[in-house]
Amino acid sequence: WACFDEFNRITLEVLSVVAQQILQIQIAKARLFADDLPGQMFIFGGSELKLRPTCCPFITMNPGYAGRAELPDNLKVLFRTVAMMVPD
Repeated sequence: WACFDEFNRITLEVLSVVAQQILQIQIAKARLFADDLPGQMFIFGGSELKLRPTCCPFITMNPGYAGRAELPDNLKVLFRTVAMMVPD
């Protein structure tokens, strides 16, 4: 697993690259579960890597703070939204 804290503080140029990389991993996971990934190996950034079926990236964001930006739509669709709040 990987957790990226305050993900929306990263510049848009870097987020664009990260979106493509996360998409590559998600496509490989879909192929793995469809039994279409020989030897669980996939190409990532020019390197052949073994994909662990339990791998999963997580991000945290603090949208109300100064200096934070909205995520691009192509990145938003790669994650499930979960909201947290302070209990009474």
